[in-house]
Amino acid sequence: MNCIIIDDEEMARAIMAQFIANYTDYKVIGNFPSAIDAIKFLNQNTVDLVFLDIHMPNFTGFDFIQTIKNPPHIILVTSDRNFAFEAFEYECIVDYLVKPITEARFLKAIHKLNSLKTETPIIETKPMVDDVVHDFYINVDRRLIKIDFHTVNIIEAKGDYIHIKTEAKNYIVHSTLKKIEDKLPKDIFLKVHRSFIINTSKIIDIEDNSVLIGKDVIPVSRSNRAELLNRINVL
Repeated sequence: MNCIIIDDEEMARAIMAQFIANYTDYKVIGNFPSAIDAIKFLNQNTVDLVFLDIHMPNFTGFDFIQTIKNPPHIILVTSDRNFAFEAFEYECIVDYLVKPITEARFLKAIHKLNSLKTETPIIETKPMVDDVVHDFYINVDRRLIKIDFHTVNIIEAKGDYIHIKTEAKNYIVHSTLKKIEDKLPKDIFLKVHRSFIINTSKIIDIEDNSVLIGKDVIPVSRSNRAELLNRINVL
């Protein structure tokens, strides 16, 4: 498998190249300090995998992904955890490695890529950050704000926006319920109505076709009521 490394830090490129050299199935055919240099290379060459830094002068890793057509598999390599949520939007991204990278963590990324190549079913195909994702980020006024899954009470759809109610604060984000539903852990959250997703651990009371979470009464559609009752521990 032909690989290229894109990172403005020379030491980071050298470390990644050393990791890759330990695997005979992988070969580094390009090593670039900037995404623009890599794009010029890709105009003349085909690669299978890109190890890509996010923060680079003038042209970021995400700029690179958006510029090339039919991007190959990409493993993001960065010192910044804050873009994991944004990385989920790109199907080409296999994994999300946070510097400093250990060889054990690098190996997990390679195993994940090999699983994709052999079409082995994978339960979790999103980029991993320290293996388990406990939170997500939302974009509010050009700031990325981290929200822990377990602090979320309700997520409500309101037109082209979603209203996220947490234990401490409420947020309004331009998105769709479907988009955020795909990124939430299924063991914590349940869509109970076309306009509502709830954290099932926050339920105080269930009556007829509604649940009480905090001070909010949330409707439960008839088609989702059975699944809701299966989630709770009824004596």
